[in-house]
Amino acid sequence: KKSALNYSQVEYIVGTGYGRVALKFEGIPIQIVTEISCHAMGAHYLHPKTKTLIDIGGQDSKAIKVDPKSGKVLDFVINDKCAAGTGKFLEMVASSLNMKLEELGGVALNSTKPSQITSQCIVFAESEIISLKAKGDSREDISAGVHGAVARRVSNLLNRVGIEPDIVFTGGVAKNIGMRQALEDYLETTFAELSMDAIYAGALGAAIFGRQFADSQEDQAARGKGITSSGMDLKGFEERIEQERESIINSASRTKKAVGYFCTYVPVELMHAAGVTPIRLFEGGEEQIAASGEIHTRSFFCQFTQTCIGKFREKDPLYTAIDKIYTFNTCDQMKKTAEAIYEFYNVPVQIFCLPRERHREAALNFFHSEIMAFKEDLEEFTSRKISDQDILEQIRLHNHIRQTLRAISELRKRPDIPLTGREFLTLVKGYYYLPPEEVLSLCQELYKNLASEVPPETKDDRIRLMMSGGIVADGDEKLVRLIEEEVGARIVVEDHCTGLRHFCCQVSEDGDPLKALAAGYLNKAPCARTKPLTDRLEFTGELAQEYQVDGVIYSYLKFCTCYGVSRNSFVNQFKKMDMPVLEIGVDYSHSDIGQLKTRIEAFVEVLEQKKAISV
Repeated sequence: KKSALNYSQVEYIVGTGYGRVALKFEGIPIQIVTEISCHAMGAHYLHPKTKTLIDIGGQDSKAIKVDPKSGKVLDFVINDKCAAGTGKFLEMVASSLNMKLEELGGVALNSTKPSQITSQCIVFAESEIISLKAKGDSREDISAGVHGAVARRVSNLLNRVGIEPDIVFTGGVAKNIGMRQALEDYLETTFAELSMDAIYAGALGAAIFGRQFADSQEDQAARGKGITSSGMDLKGFEERIEQERESIINSASRTKKAVGYFCTYVPVELMHAAGVTPIRLFEGGEEQIAASGEIHTRSFFCQFTQTCIGKFREKDPLYTAIDKIYTFNTCDQMKKTAEAIYEFYNVPVQIFCLPRERHREAALNFFHSEIMAFKEDLEEFTSRKISDQDILEQIRLHNHIRQTLRAISELRKRPDIPLTGREFLTLVKGYYYLPPEEVLSLCQELYKNLASEVPPETKDDRIRLMMSGGIVADGDEKLVRLIEEEVGARIVVEDHCTGLRHFCCQVSEDGDPLKALAAGYLNKAPCARTKPLTDRLEFTGELAQEYQVDGVIYSYLKFCTCYGVSRNSFVNQFKKMDMPVLEIGVDYSHSDIGQLKTRIEAFVEVLEQKKAISV
C-alpha cells in the first residue's frame, strides 16, 4: 500500500527465512534463498565494507563471513537447535524478570555489577535466574549478566569463521541496545552503523537477489529442486533384502544360525566360512526406539547405541531372531551396549579386542590371536571345523564383491553421475543382508548396465558432495534425503562405515588366511578410533580429491566418542586442503529439519558461488 504497487506490477519474488518453502504467488516468478545469504547481501548493500556479520534472530544465531566485493557468503556457522543465545532465550529472561522484551536491553545498561550466568541451556538458565533473584541480585544485574553470557556464546561462533572489521549486527536481536553493547564490549570493537533498521537486512537482501534474478532472465525454476533417484531401478534389490530379512526372522524355515555384529571390523569372511548367516545390526533413525534403549545406558550415549539396545527391548523381530552376537570392541559405548544386551536380554555375546595402534607389529600379532580365538569360538558355536580352504574361498569372494562395489562407486566420478548417494547406500545395505554370492551377481549385473549407458550430452552441474564422519544407520536417511531430494546436491562419495569406506581395501589371498584377515582388517581404511588419526585424515582427504567434490558434509551423532571428539581434526584437515566443509551434529529427532535444511542450502549456495567464480 505504501508503495502504491499493484500485484501485477511485482516482477519477481524471493522468499527467505524458515517459512520460505511455504510461499506461493500465482503468476509471479519466485526463488528461494536462505536467510544467511540474504542477510549478508542486505548488510553489504547497507555497508559495503562488511566483512563479518552477526545475525541473531528468534530461533538461531549465526556468524557469517562476507565478501566485501560482492556481498556473497564466504563462510558461516550457525548454532545448534538449542535456543540459548537467541531471541527466544531473551524472551524467556524478560518474562522471568517480569518485564517486556523491549525493556530488557535498556535495563541491562543500568547494571553496576553484572550477575554471573553460567548455564548454556535455556531451561537451566531460567532456574539460575530464579536463584539469583532469590539471592537478591537486581534485575539490572541479572539482565546484564544474561547479555554477557549470550555475547560469550556468540563470540565462540565468530571465532570459528574469523573476526574481521567491519562488523555488522542484524536480525531481530540487533534492536536490543543491551545486546549490542555487550557484544561490542566483549569483542572490544564497534559495529558499523546502518542507514535503516537492521531487522530488515534479510528482506532487503532478498529483494536485491530478486532484482538480480529478474535482470539475468535465466530460468531459475529448476534451482533448489531435489533428485529422488537417478532412474536406476533398485526395487528388485530392495525386495530381495526384505525377503532375506523375513527368512532370518522365520526361524522355522531357517537352515543356518543367524549371527549379529555391529562393526565393519568383524571379519564376515570367517562367519560365512563357518556356515552361519551374518547380519550387521545397524538399523537406526527412530527416536522412540533410541529412547527405549536409553534405560540401560546414559543420556550421553549416542542414539545408535541406544537403538541397538532398544531393538531388543522392543522385541524387533529381526534382532530377536539373532542366535549370537560377535563384536570387536571399537568404542566404549558399543562395548557397554553389547554387555547390556547380554545382561538384560539373554542374547549370547562374545566381545573381542581391536588394537588402536595400526602400525605396531605387536598390535598385528595381538589382533591375529583375537581372530584365532574368534575362529575357535565359531567352531564351538556351530560344532563345525573351519578349514583354511573355506576361509580362503570367502576371502576371494568378498574381495571380488568389494572390488565390484568400488567399481560401481567410481562411476560417480563421471560428470553425469549415474546413481545417487541414497541408491549407493541401498547397494551397501544389500552387502550386509544378502548372501555374498547373490550380492556379487546383482552388483556385477548393475555395474555392467551402468557402465554401458551412454552419458547424456549435458553435464550434471549439481554440487558434488562427500559425506564424511560417523555412522549413517539403515533407516537414518534424514540428512541424505535433505541433501539430495530437498536441496538438490549430489552425494558422490562417502567415507563413513556404511558407505564406500569399508570397501576400499583388499585382503591378501596368499599365505595363512587368518593372518591375512588380521592384516587386511587392521590395515584397511581406518576408523577415527584408530591411531594415528593422521592415517584417517589423509585417507579422507585423498578420497575427496579423487572424487573431485565441491565440498564436504561432516556429520556425526551427538555424543559420538569417535567422530564427535575428533571433529575438529577433520574440519581442520579439510580447511588445510581449501575444501569447504559443513560440520553437523545430528540425532534421530525430526524437530530440526528446518534448521538443517537452512544450513545445507546455505552451504550449497556458497559452493555454487565459488564454482561460478572458478568457471
